[in-house]
Amino acid sequence: MKKIIEFKKVSYRYQFEEKFAIEDINLEIYEGEILAIIGSNGAGKTTLIKHMNGLLKPTIGDVYVEGINTKNATVAELSRKVGIVFQNADYQLFAQTVYDEIAFALKNFGFEEKEIKKRVENLLEYFSLKHYAEHSPLLLSGGEKKRVALASVLVYDPKVLVLDEPTIGLDFVQKKNLKNLISDMKKKNKTIIIVTHDLDFVAEIAERVVVIKDGRILRIESSREIFYDEDLLEKANLIAPSIVRITKGLGINEKLLSLNEVLEKINLIIKNVQS
Repeated sequence: MKKIIEFKKVSYRYQFEEKFAIEDINLEIYEGEILAIIGSNGAGKTTLIKHMNGLLKPTIGDVYVEGINTKNATVAELSRKVGIVFQNADYQLFAQTVYDEIAFALKNFGFEEKEIKKRVENLLEYFSLKHYAEHSPLLLSGGEKKRVALASVLVYDPKVLVLDEPTIGLDFVQKKNLKNLISDMKKKNKTIIIVTHDLDFVAEIAERVVVIKDGRILRIESSREIFYDEDLLEKANLIAPSIVRITKGLGINEKLLSLNEVLEKINLIIKNVQS
C-alpha cells in the first residue's frame, strides 16, 4: 500500500512546557485505510493529528504528507490534502450562513461558482441540511453543527479525512450514517483517521488501531489484536469494547468484533450441539 502520511521520530513540546506532548512518534499511514487513534484524556491524540495538516510543526523529527515535509509547506497547502474535523464544531464555524460555511474553502481555493454551487448543494442534500442553508451555523443543534463542519471539509475532497471524537452527541441512527459515510469514502480510496474514546465505534469500523499513552505510541496493530489484549488496554487505561466483553462473557474463545460475528458463532455452536 502507498504511504500517505509518515511520522519519523517526531516529538513536540508546547511553548513554555518542559515535557513533550508527544515523543518519538514513528507512524506510517496508508492510502485507503481506516485508522483509529485511541488513548485516555491527555494522551497526545489531538497534538498528533494537528501535525497532519501543519497546524503544528515537530520540535524534533519530520512529518511527511504524500512525501512533502510539513516544515516546507503551509497549512493551506496541506489542508487540501488532509481535512480535519475537530471535536468542537464551534471552533470551526464562522460564516453567516450554512451555505457560505460549506462554500468557504472552495472559494478560497479558487473554484468556479458553478462548481461551488453544485458541490455545496449536493452536500446540503446528503447531510439533510438543505432547510438550513440560509441559517446561521452557530444557531444549529450540536449534531447539525457537526454535519456542517464535516460538509465544509468534504466539499473540497481531501485525500485524508481526520475525525476528532466524531460520535459525541450522535444518536444510534446518526452513528450508523457516519459509519456508512466512512465506508463510502474508503470505497473511493480515501484515508480516514478517527480519534475517539468510543471504542465500540472503532471496533465496528477501524482496520488498524494506534494506542497512545503519555505522548508515546504503545502499539500499532489490527483492531482484533488490540482489543483482545487485556494487558495493553489496562496499561493505556482503556476499557475493551462492549462486543469484546460480551464475547468473553459467553465463553467464546475467538476474537470477534461485531454482533453478526457473535450471532454466527452462537448459531454454529447450537448446530453442533444439536447434531
